[in-house]
Amino acid sequence: MSSTTGTTTVITNIASLVTNDPSFGDGSPLGLIQDAAVVIEGDRIVWTGDSRKAPATDNRVDAGGRAVIPGFVDSHSHLVFAGDRTQEFNARMSGRGYTAGGIRTTVAATRAASDEDLERNLTHYLHEALRQGTTTFETKSGYGLTVEDEARALRIAAAHTDEVTYLGAHIVSPDYADDPAAYVALVTGEMLDACAPYARWIDVFCEKGAFDGDQARAILTAGKAKGLHPRVHANQLSYGPGVQLAVELDAASADHCTHLTDADVEALANGRTVATLLPGAEFSTRAEWPDARRLLDAGVTVALSTDCNPGSSFTSSVPFCIALAVRDMGMTPDEALWSATAGGAAALRRTDIGRLTVGARADLVLLDAPSHVHLAYRPGVPLVTGVWRRGAREV
Repeated sequence: MSSTTGTTTVITNIASLVTNDPSFGDGSPLGLIQDAAVVIEGDRIVWTGDSRKAPATDNRVDAGGRAVIPGFVDSHSHLVFAGDRTQEFNARMSGRGYTAGGIRTTVAATRAASDEDLERNLTHYLHEALRQGTTTFETKSGYGLTVEDEARALRIAAAHTDEVTYLGAHIVSPDYADDPAAYVALVTGEMLDACAPYARWIDVFCEKGAFDGDQARAILTAGKAKGLHPRVHANQLSYGPGVQLAVELDAASADHCTHLTDADVEALANGRTVATLLPGAEFSTRAEWPDARRLLDAGVTVALSTDCNPGSSFTSSVPFCIALAVRDMGMTPDEALWSATAGGAAALRRTDIGRLTVGARADLVLLDAPSHVHLAYRPGVPLVTGVWRRGAREV
Protein backbone atom coordinates (compact mmCIF):
# COMPACT_ATOMS: atom_id res chain seq x y z
CA MET A 1 0.00 0.00 0.00
CA SER A 2 1.71 3.17 -1.14
CA SER A 3 1.20 6.51 0.51
CA THR A 4 1.82 10.09 -0.46
CA THR A 5 0.19 11.67 2.58
CA GLY A 6 1.63 9.81 5.54
CA THR A 7 3.05 6.62 6.99
CA THR A 8 0.71 3.64 6.95
CA THR A 9 0.26 1.25 9.87
CA VAL A 10 -1.78 -1.93 10.06
CA ILE A 11 -3.02 -3.28 13.36
CA THR A 12 -3.63 -6.94 12.70
CA ASN A 13 -4.53 -10.12 14.59
CA ILE A 14 -7.50 -8.32 16.22
CA ALA A 15 -9.86 -10.84 17.84
CA SER A 16 -12.85 -8.53 17.46
CA LEU A 17 -12.97 -5.07 15.92
CA VAL A 18 -15.82 -2.70 16.78
CA THR A 19 -16.46 -0.42 13.77
CA ASN A 20 -19.88 0.99 14.80
CA ASP A 21 -20.95 0.53 11.19
CA PRO A 22 -23.67 -2.13 10.77
CA SER A 23 -22.70 -2.67 7.13
CA PHE A 24 -19.59 -4.46 8.43
CA GLY A 25 -19.08 -7.84 10.04
CA ASP A 26 -22.02 -9.25 11.96
CA GLY A 27 -24.47 -6.56 10.84
CA SER A 28 -25.15 -5.41 14.40
CA PRO A 29 -24.99 -1.71 15.38
CA LEU A 30 -21.40 -2.39 16.49
CA GLY A 31 -20.41 -3.77 13.07
CA LEU A 32 -18.22 -6.40 14.74
CA ILE A 33 -15.51 -7.94 12.56
CA GLN A 34 -13.81 -11.09 13.88
CA ASP A 35 -10.13 -11.80 13.14
CA ALA A 36 -9.80 -8.29 11.82
CA ALA A 37 -7.28 -5.65 10.84
CA VAL A 38 -7.41 -1.88 10.58
CA VAL A 39 -5.09 0.36 8.56
CA ILE A 40 -4.15 3.90 9.60
CA GLU A 41 -2.70 6.48 7.22
CA GLY A 42 -1.78 9.80 8.78
CA ASP A 43 -4.59 10.65 11.17
CA ARG A 44 -7.31 8.64 9.40
CA ILE A 45 -8.64 5.12 9.03
CA VAL A 46 -8.14 3.99 5.42
CA TRP A 47 -9.08 0.30 5.58
CA THR A 48 -10.84 -2.20 7.84
CA GLY A 49 -11.66 -5.82 7.23
CA ASP A 50 -10.55 -9.44 7.46
CA SER A 51 -7.01 -9.69 8.81
CA ARG A 52 -6.02 -12.07 6.00
CA LYS A 53 -6.92 -9.46 3.38
CA ALA A 54 -5.09 -6.50 4.92
CA PRO A 55 -2.97 -4.51 2.44
CA ALA A 56 0.78 -4.07 2.79
CA THR A 57 1.80 -1.11 4.98
CA ASP A 58 4.91 0.64 6.26
CA ASN A 59 4.39 -0.56 9.84
CA ARG A 60 2.68 -3.49 11.51
CA VAL A 61 1.28 -3.84 15.02
CA ASP A 62 0.20 -7.27 16.27
CA ALA A 63 -2.88 -6.96 18.50
CA GLY A 64 -2.19 -10.44 19.86
CA GLY A 65 -5.77 -11.65 19.72
CA ARG A 66 -7.13 -8.66 21.61
CA ALA A 67 -10.14 -6.44 20.91
CA VAL A 68 -9.98 -3.00 19.29
CA ILE A 69 -12.72 -0.42 19.81
CA PRO A 70 -13.18 3.23 18.85
CA GLY A 71 -11.77 5.74 21.31
CA PHE A 72 -14.31 6.83 23.89
CA VAL A 73 -16.09 10.12 23.25
CA ASP A 74 -16.70 11.76 26.63
CA SER A 75 -19.30 14.36 25.72
CA HIS A 76 -19.90 15.83 29.20
CA SER A 77 -17.23 16.90 31.69
CA HIS A 78 -16.34 19.81 33.96
CA LEU A 79 -12.55 19.81 34.08
CA VAL A 80 -11.57 23.46 34.55
CA PHE A 81 -11.65 23.77 38.32
CA ALA A 82 -9.47 23.94 41.41
CA GLY A 83 -9.62 22.09 44.70
CA ASP A 84 -11.82 19.10 45.47
CA ARG A 85 -14.83 18.36 47.62
CA THR A 86 -13.60 15.41 49.65
CA GLN A 87 -15.31 16.61 52.80
CA GLU A 88 -18.63 17.05 51.01
CA PHE A 89 -18.40 13.56 49.53
CA ASN A 90 -17.49 12.07 52.89
CA ALA A 91 -20.44 13.79 54.53
CA ARG A 92 -22.80 12.70 51.75
CA MET A 93 -21.68 9.09 52.09
CA SER A 94 -22.43 9.50 55.78
CA GLY A 95 -26.02 10.55 55.15
CA ARG A 96 -26.30 14.07 53.75
CA GLY A 97 -28.09 14.46 50.37
CA TYR A 98 -26.76 16.10 47.20
CA THR A 99 -28.04 19.53 46.10
CA ALA A 100 -26.82 21.99 43.49
CA GLY A 101 -25.43 24.32 46.17
CA GLY A 102 -22.14 22.50 46.67
CA ILE A 103 -20.89 24.01 43.42
CA ARG A 104 -20.17 27.23 45.35
CA THR A 105 -17.25 25.55 47.13
CA THR A 106 -15.54 24.84 43.81
CA VAL A 107 -16.38 28.33 42.54
CA ALA A 108 -14.43 29.88 45.42
CA ALA A 109 -11.39 27.63 44.84
CA THR A 110 -11.45 28.17 41.08
CA ARG A 111 -11.61 31.94 41.34
CA ALA A 112 -8.62 31.88 43.68
CA ALA A 113 -6.50 29.66 41.40
CA SER A 114 -3.99 30.93 38.86
CA ASP A 115 -4.28 30.20 35.15
CA GLU A 116 -1.29 27.88 35.50
CA ASP A 117 -2.95 25.94 38.32
CA LEU A 118 -6.17 25.53 36.35
CA GLU A 119 -4.36 24.33 33.24
CA ARG A 120 -2.19 21.94 35.22
CA ASN A 121 -5.28 20.44 36.81
CA LEU A 122 -7.04 20.18 33.46
CA THR A 123 -4.17 18.40 31.73
CA HIS A 124 -3.79 16.03 34.70
CA TYR A 125 -7.34 14.78 34.27
CA LEU A 126 -7.08 14.71 30.49
CA HIS A 127 -4.07 12.42 30.68
CA GLU A 128 -5.88 10.30 33.26
CA ALA A 129 -8.83 9.96 30.88
CA LEU A 130 -6.60 9.23 27.88
CA ARG A 131 -4.98 6.32 29.72
CA GLN A 132 -8.49 4.90 30.11
CA GLY A 133 -9.30 5.22 26.41
CA THR A 134 -10.91 8.65 26.05
CA THR A 135 -9.75 10.27 22.81
CA THR A 136 -12.35 13.06 22.51
CA PHE A 137 -13.78 15.07 25.36
CA GLU A 138 -16.11 17.99 25.85
CA THR A 139 -15.57 20.25 28.83
CA LYS A 140 -17.35 23.24 30.32
CA SER A 141 -16.79 26.41 32.23
CA GLY A 142 -19.13 27.04 35.15
CA TYR A 143 -16.87 27.32 38.18
CA GLY A 144 -15.96 30.98 37.71
CA LEU A 145 -19.34 32.72 37.37
CA THR A 146 -17.72 36.09 36.68
CA VAL A 147 -17.02 37.51 33.23
CA GLU A 148 -13.28 37.20 33.70
CA ASP A 149 -13.27 33.76 35.30
CA GLU A 150 -15.67 32.19 32.82
CA ALA A 151 -13.73 33.57 29.86
CA ARG A 152 -10.38 32.36 31.18
CA ALA A 153 -11.79 28.89 31.88
CA LEU A 154 -12.93 28.61 28.28
CA ARG A 155 -9.69 30.03 26.93
CA ILE A 156 -7.74 27.39 28.88
CA ALA A 157 -10.08 24.59 27.77
CA ALA A 158 -9.97 25.68 24.12
CA ALA A 159 -6.22 25.05 24.06
CA HIS A 160 -6.92 21.36 24.63
CA THR A 161 -10.20 20.52 22.84
CA ASP A 162 -12.53 21.87 20.16
CA GLU A 163 -15.54 20.79 22.23
CA VAL A 164 -15.78 23.71 24.65
CA THR A 165 -19.02 24.67 26.38
CA TYR A 166 -19.95 27.99 28.00
CA LEU A 167 -21.74 27.19 31.28
CA GLY A 168 -22.01 30.57 32.96
CA ALA A 169 -25.49 29.32 33.89
CA HIS A 170 -24.26 26.53 36.17
CA ILE A 171 -25.83 28.13 39.22
CA VAL A 172 -26.72 31.72 40.06
CA SER A 173 -23.45 33.31 41.12
CA PRO A 174 -23.22 33.81 44.91
CA ASP A 175 -22.56 37.48 44.09
CA TYR A 176 -26.11 37.71 42.69
CA ALA A 177 -27.92 35.55 45.23
CA ASP A 178 -30.44 38.32 45.91
CA ASP A 179 -30.95 39.23 42.24
CA PRO A 180 -31.05 36.19 39.94
CA ALA A 181 -32.53 38.26 37.11
CA ALA A 182 -29.45 40.47 37.08
CA TYR A 183 -27.25 37.39 36.85
CA VAL A 184 -29.25 36.04 33.90
CA ALA A 185 -28.77 39.45 32.26
CA LEU A 186 -25.01 39.15 32.83
CA VAL A 187 -24.88 35.58 31.48
CA THR A 188 -26.78 36.59 28.34
CA GLY A 189 -24.93 39.89 27.91
CA GLU A 190 -21.40 40.85 28.88
CA MET A 191 -20.36 37.35 29.97
CA LEU A 192 -21.66 35.78 26.77
CA ASP A 193 -19.83 38.37 24.67
CA ALA A 194 -16.55 37.57 26.47
CA CYS A 195 -17.00 33.80 26.31
CA ALA A 196 -18.48 33.14 22.87
CA PRO A 197 -15.16 33.41 20.97
CA TYR A 198 -13.77 30.41 22.88
CA ALA A 199 -16.80 28.11 22.87
CA ARG A 200 -18.77 25.94 20.47
CA TRP A 201 -21.65 25.19 22.86
CA ILE A 202 -23.81 26.87 25.50
CA ASP A 203 -25.26 24.93 28.43
CA VAL A 204 -27.56 25.65 31.36
CA PHE A 205 -28.37 23.74 34.56
CA CYS A 206 -32.18 23.73 34.29
CA GLU A 207 -33.11 22.54 37.77
CA LYS A 208 -34.65 23.61 41.05
CA GLY A 209 -31.92 25.55 42.85
CA ALA A 210 -30.35 26.61 39.54
CA PHE A 211 -32.35 28.01 36.57
CA ASP A 212 -36.02 27.57 35.72
CA GLY A 213 -37.42 26.94 32.26
CA ASP A 214 -37.94 30.59 31.33
CA GLN A 215 -34.45 31.58 32.47
CA ALA A 216 -32.93 28.60 30.66
CA ARG A 217 -34.77 29.45 27.43
CA ALA A 218 -33.53 33.05 27.58
CA ILE A 219 -29.95 31.93 28.17
CA LEU A 220 -29.89 29.31 25.43
CA THR A 221 -31.63 31.58 22.93
CA ALA A 222 -29.08 34.31 23.56
CA GLY A 223 -26.30 31.80 23.02
CA LYS A 224 -27.80 30.61 19.74
CA ALA A 225 -27.90 34.23 18.54
CA LYS A 226 -24.14 34.36 19.16
CA GLY A 227 -23.54 31.16 17.20
CA LEU A 228 -23.32 28.76 20.17
CA HIS A 229 -25.36 25.57 19.97
CA PRO A 230 -27.41 24.47 23.02
CA ARG A 231 -26.86 21.63 25.44
CA VAL A 232 -28.93 21.27 28.62
CA HIS A 233 -28.39 19.82 32.09
CA ALA A 234 -31.91 18.40 32.20
CA ASN A 235 -34.10 16.51 34.68
CA GLN A 236 -31.28 15.35 36.93
CA LEU A 237 -32.66 15.96 40.41
CA SER A 238 -36.39 16.21 39.67
CA TYR A 239 -39.00 16.35 36.94
CA GLY A 240 -38.85 19.64 35.08
CA PRO A 241 -38.90 21.47 31.75
CA GLY A 242 -35.27 20.79 30.76
CA VAL A 243 -35.78 17.90 28.34
CA GLN A 244 -38.72 19.51 26.55
CA LEU A 245 -36.76 22.75 26.25
CA ALA A 246 -33.75 20.90 24.87
CA VAL A 247 -35.83 19.28 22.13
CA GLU A 248 -37.66 22.54 21.38
CA LEU A 249 -34.37 24.36 20.82
CA ASP A 250 -32.78 21.42 18.94
CA ALA A 251 -30.11 21.05 21.61
CA ALA A 252 -27.47 18.52 20.68
CA SER A 253 -27.88 16.81 24.02
CA ALA A 254 -30.07 16.68 27.11
CA ASP A 255 -27.78 15.49 29.88
CA HIS A 256 -28.69 13.38 32.95
CA CYS A 257 -32.33 12.57 31.98
CA THR A 258 -32.97 10.81 35.29
CA HIS A 259 -36.56 11.93 35.93
CA LEU A 260 -38.59 11.65 32.71
CA THR A 261 -42.29 11.68 31.92
CA ASP A 262 -43.68 9.72 29.01
CA ALA A 263 -43.95 13.05 27.15
CA ASP A 264 -40.24 13.68 27.74
CA VAL A 265 -39.31 10.29 26.31
CA GLU A 266 -41.60 10.83 23.33
CA ALA A 267 -40.08 14.25 22.66
CA LEU A 268 -36.57 12.81 22.68
CA ALA A 269 -37.63 9.95 20.40
CA ASN A 270 -39.12 12.38 17.88
CA GLY A 271 -36.28 14.93 17.93
CA ARG A 272 -32.56 15.04 17.19
CA THR A 273 -31.53 15.67 20.80
CA VAL A 274 -29.37 12.89 22.29
CA ALA A 275 -30.09 11.71 25.84
CA THR A 276 -26.70 11.69 27.57
CA LEU A 277 -26.69 9.51 30.66
CA LEU A 278 -24.13 10.12 33.41
CA PRO A 279 -24.15 7.16 35.81
CA GLY A 280 -21.12 8.41 37.73
CA ALA A 281 -23.36 11.11 39.18
CA GLU A 282 -25.94 8.64 40.43
CA PHE A 283 -23.20 6.40 41.80
CA SER A 284 -21.54 9.25 43.67
CA THR A 285 -24.75 10.73 45.05
CA ARG A 286 -26.68 7.51 45.72
CA ALA A 287 -29.44 8.83 43.52
CA GLU A 288 -31.99 6.99 41.39
CA TRP A 289 -30.49 5.49 38.24
CA PRO A 290 -31.62 6.74 34.82
CA ASP A 291 -33.72 4.15 32.97
CA ALA A 292 -31.67 3.62 29.84
CA ARG A 293 -33.83 0.66 28.79
CA ARG A 294 -36.92 2.87 28.62
CA LEU A 295 -35.12 5.36 26.38
CA LEU A 296 -33.56 2.78 24.09
CA ASP A 297 -36.82 0.87 23.65
CA ALA A 298 -38.49 4.15 22.63
CA GLY A 299 -35.87 4.71 19.92
CA VAL A 300 -33.99 7.54 21.66
CA THR A 301 -30.32 8.00 20.77
CA VAL A 302 -28.38 7.54 24.02
CA ALA A 303 -24.87 8.68 24.91
CA LEU A 304 -22.88 7.64 27.96
CA SER A 305 -20.42 10.00 29.59
CA THR A 306 -18.54 10.55 32.84
CA ASP A 307 -19.72 14.01 34.00
CA CYS A 308 -16.24 14.23 35.54
CA ASN A 309 -16.42 17.02 38.13
CA PRO A 310 -15.19 17.46 41.70
CA GLY A 311 -18.63 17.47 43.30
CA SER A 312 -21.06 14.86 42.02
CA SER A 313 -19.08 12.52 39.74
CA PHE A 314 -15.33 12.61 40.28
CA THR A 315 -14.43 9.90 37.79
CA SER A 316 -12.71 10.19 34.41
CA SER A 317 -13.27 6.50 33.62
CA VAL A 318 -15.65 5.71 30.77
CA PRO A 319 -15.10 1.96 31.33
CA PHE A 320 -16.41 2.41 34.88
CA CYS A 321 -19.48 4.20 33.53
CA ILE A 322 -20.04 1.41 31.00
CA ALA A 323 -20.00 -1.15 33.83
CA LEU A 324 -22.51 0.92 35.83
CA ALA A 325 -24.79 1.32 32.82
CA VAL A 326 -24.84 -2.42 32.19
CA ARG A 327 -25.26 -3.37 35.84
CA ASP A 328 -27.78 -0.76 36.97
CA MET A 329 -29.36 1.04 34.00
CA GLY A 330 -30.64 -1.80 31.82
CA MET A 331 -28.13 -1.49 28.98
CA THR A 332 -26.51 -4.43 27.23
CA PRO A 333 -22.71 -4.41 26.92
CA ASP A 334 -23.10 -3.67 23.19
CA GLU A 335 -25.45 -0.73 23.82
CA ALA A 336 -23.22 0.73 26.52
CA LEU A 337 -20.14 0.62 24.31
CA TRP A 338 -22.02 2.15 21.36
CA SER A 339 -23.33 4.92 23.60
CA ALA A 340 -19.84 5.70 24.93
CA THR A 341 -18.40 5.98 21.41
CA ALA A 342 -20.87 6.61 18.57
CA GLY A 343 -23.45 7.96 21.01
CA GLY A 344 -20.99 10.48 22.38
CA ALA A 345 -20.12 11.51 18.84
CA ALA A 346 -23.83 12.04 18.12
CA ALA A 347 -24.10 14.17 21.27
CA LEU A 348 -21.36 16.37 19.80
CA ARG A 349 -22.88 16.20 16.30
CA ARG A 350 -19.67 14.69 14.97
CA THR A 351 -19.36 12.03 12.26
CA ASP A 352 -15.56 11.78 12.16
CA ILE A 353 -15.19 10.12 15.58
CA GLY A 354 -16.81 7.29 17.51
CA ARG A 355 -16.42 4.78 14.68
CA LEU A 356 -13.66 2.89 12.90
CA THR A 357 -14.54 3.16 9.22
CA VAL A 358 -12.76 4.59 6.20
CA GLY A 359 -12.37 8.35 6.56
CA ALA A 360 -12.94 8.43 10.30
CA ARG A 361 -10.31 9.86 12.59
CA ALA A 362 -7.85 7.20 13.71
CA ASP A 363 -8.86 7.21 17.38
CA LEU A 364 -8.84 3.66 18.67
CA VAL A 365 -8.27 1.62 21.79
CA LEU A 366 -6.61 -1.78 22.21
CA LEU A 367 -8.09 -3.76 25.11
CA ASP A 368 -6.26 -6.43 27.05
CA ALA A 369 -9.22 -8.71 26.41
CA PRO A 370 -10.65 -10.62 23.45
CA SER A 371 -13.96 -8.73 23.48
CA HIS A 372 -15.42 -5.33 24.37
CA VAL A 373 -17.83 -7.18 26.67
CA HIS A 374 -14.99 -7.42 29.20
CA LEU A 375 -15.41 -3.69 29.91
CA ALA A 376 -18.58 -4.59 31.83
CA TYR A 377 -17.62 -8.18 32.63
CA ARG A 378 -14.41 -7.13 34.46
CA PRO A 379 -15.34 -3.86 36.20
CA GLY A 380 -12.54 -1.87 37.76
CA VAL A 381 -9.81 -3.73 35.86
CA PRO A 382 -7.49 -1.51 33.75
CA LEU A 383 -8.11 -3.21 30.40
CA VAL A 384 -6.93 -0.36 28.15
CA THR A 385 -3.48 -1.33 26.93
CA GLY A 386 -3.04 0.90 23.88
CA VAL A 387 -4.55 4.19 22.67
CA TRP A 388 -4.11 5.83 19.27
CA ARG A 389 -5.32 9.39 18.83
CA ARG A 390 -5.30 11.04 15.41
CA GLY A 391 -3.22 8.11 14.21
CA ALA A 392 -0.44 8.45 16.80
CA ARG A 393 -0.03 5.95 19.60
CA GLU A 394 -0.18 7.84 22.90
CA VAL A 395 -0.60 4.97 25.39
